[in-house]
Amino acid sequence: MLLLTSLWSLSTLNAEDLSPEDVTFFENKIRPVLVKHCYECHSVDSTELGGGLRLDTRDTVMSGGLSGPALVHGKPEESLIIQALRYDGTEMPPEEPLPEAIINDFVNWISRNAPDPRVPQAAPVPKQEKTESDLWSLQPVVDHQVPDVKLVNWPRNDIDRFILARIESTGFSPVEEASPRVLVRRLYYDLIGLPPTLKQVEEFVTDFNSRGQVAVQNIVEELLASPQFGVHWGRHWLDVARYAESNGNDGLSRNPTFPHAWRYRDYVIESFNNDTPYNQFLKEQLAGDLLPAESAEIRDRYLIATGFLALSAKPAKAMNNDFHMDVVADQIDVVGRGLMGISVACARCHDHKFDPIPTRDYYAMAGLFTSSETMWGLAGNEKLTAPPTDLHVLKAAEKVMPPEDFVETVVLLESNTGKPKAIPKPKWEIGTPLAMGVRDNKEPADCKININGDSKKLGEVVPRGFLSACQIDEASHLGIDSATSGRLQLAEWMTHENHPLTSRVMVNRIWQHLFGEGIVRTPDDFGKYGEPPTHPQLLDHLAIRFQKNGWSVKQMIREIILSRTYQLSSNVDSQLLKGDEENKLLARHNRSRLTAEELRDSILLLSGQLDMTPGEGSLIRHRDILVNLAGNLHQPNRHRSVYLCYLRNSPPPELAAFNLPEFTSVTGKRDDSIVPGQALYLYNNSFVIQQAEQFAKILLDSDTTSSERVNLTFEKILCRSPSADEMQASLELIDFTQTETQNELKSWSSFCQSLLMTNEFRYID
Repeated sequence: MLLLTSLWSLSTLNAEDLSPEDVTFFENKIRPVLVKHCYECHSVDSTELGGGLRLDTRDTVMSGGLSGPALVHGKPEESLIIQALRYDGTEMPPEEPLPEAIINDFVNWISRNAPDPRVPQAAPVPKQEKTESDLWSLQPVVDHQVPDVKLVNWPRNDIDRFILARIESTGFSPVEEASPRVLVRRLYYDLIGLPPTLKQVEEFVTDFNSRGQVAVQNIVEELLASPQFGVHWGRHWLDVARYAESNGNDGLSRNPTFPHAWRYRDYVIESFNNDTPYNQFLKEQLAGDLLPAESAEIRDRYLIATGFLALSAKPAKAMNNDFHMDVVADQIDVVGRGLMGISVACARCHDHKFDPIPTRDYYAMAGLFTSSETMWGLAGNEKLTAPPTDLHVLKAAEKVMPPEDFVETVVLLESNTGKPKAIPKPKWEIGTPLAMGVRDNKEPADCKININGDSKKLGEVVPRGFLSACQIDEASHLGIDSATSGRLQLAEWMTHENHPLTSRVMVNRIWQHLFGEGIVRTPDDFGKYGEPPTHPQLLDHLAIRFQKNGWSVKQMIREIILSRTYQLSSNVDSQLLKGDEENKLLARHNRSRLTAEELRDSILLLSGQLDMTPGEGSLIRHRDILVNLAGNLHQPNRHRSVYLCYLRNSPPPELAAFNLPEFTSVTGKRDDSIVPGQALYLYNNSFVIQQAEQFAKILLDSDTTSSERVNLTFEKILCRSPSADEMQASLELIDFTQTETQNELKSWSSFCQSLLMTNEFRYID
């Protein structure tokens, strides 16, 4: 690839400065392509170095070759590398063009300023077995002694003692506790993702003023028991599971649907509502098809759970010779980063550069998944006429006919031409309850090392197994039977009480959702270049408590919320702010912005339009179709946001402006950046305007004065009465708008919308 030279800016990041997402993207999307298609002519091992250019290290890419600069940071369309890959003037690689999906990955990479984690100098990496490590997260979880504190009456539980001891060691003091009005709103959003009504606020304040923490305990129990708890916390897990209802654009502009994915969504919500022990929750998702089931209903549940391993955005089978190994790479990644907080996927091509994960470990785990069949429906195999032999058929699930006005056609690619074709919907699919998931192959086998990540260049066979750096003596009996994939043993190993990562990662995720930041602020990366824990002893304490309490998520949440630390105010004086700007001491609470789902659901609730019953199925439940050929699949929906149609490359329009992830990989922490488009959305979006109008209709239907209506609007949206100045300003705004528009409904709608746009509504103290 003669023109793969680079113009690197002075701001090029070092490997240690890259985000975990940047490293994962490069290792999964860019490095394998360079190795497979470029290194033969452009590496230290090349017989003849093409164009004087080496692409096997970051330094040599930076220095470029004979053809001059070809990569402009952040500007893929100005980069000669993209022109070459597109065969626009120059054709690289010369044998045949790369798939469009791969070219899009390079466009994305350059748009991200071409992050490259490779070491500066090319040096042979000695083959080694990495079985020991000084990495903190791989050390055994220790039951540390609870520290003594000076303010002996301040802590309510051991969590407070660990936090206070750290605060006192710095000479600072924690802030005062949040007012009951602030606390109750925080509790409602953190536990069910919805705001309290004014009546609920007033009742809590009265109860709190008379009974203190008993009132807090009572409201916590009420909210934990609400079915809305599973809706809210299930959404958190769906981010980790990269849940979506379509495959995404795979380079052929197809984006086939996953019409059965919604069953996994409902499984997750139900699991959180039932407080399924986390260790059992993981076993069901990794090996539900291998667990004994006492009834057809339980068997169905277990099969649906394995959808966790099947939800990936899969490459185009016809355009990718490494299709099956790319699917396996995604499964390894979701197990590694999602469940253990460590990136195993980086070892696909080479021993991990930073963490103790050799390539042999990668292919030991790969054997578990190459010994398993992944079932995702027509989106994967594109069978036009055959019955669904590769999908889980559920025995106890209700068979549901499509609506009478449903168009009985399916749009797929013809296997011989690759062109889209609309055909009658096969009769064998109507009412057949199916589920995405995995099952064991008929002939499980160990996997061979793919040399440099190339599935066509095979090395030695590696016995199926787990991470050598996580050797658990007590789990040495978990041998893998040659007749099974080994996924059940993987689940048992991962949920063993002495596993150093599993419980730490989950309690950190819980902590993050309650405080805004985790004890480890890189929740998907507990490796060398992830952030170390701010309170390592507390993290271990929580991990042990989590297991001792039966891996109960609700109990873990309960203990954290009832701590004084959680109930602190977010107000802070200048001295503490200067000394601990990032709030790593946790001497105050973090102010947070409503998520996309919380914002939409809250607006619907306030306008009286929210339907809090579970959404039934999915809009695409009968549609094995290509999203990009089907028009708009997003229809009005009054249910909570988790029940919207989450299509890759076509997110719900009501949520798209507020930092939704791409749902293509593990997302334990969403981006929380603030961009102008968010304010414009609240000002111009038809959904917000419609809901403000619904709110205004409620006001105008009541026999009240303008002042009373303003007061009611403040009470419903902000859970308080307006000040005298706010009352005057509100009435002036309404009068001015009505004079301009000559429309009473529009003037009151504008007023309601203005309150929905306020920071007081959109932020949680």
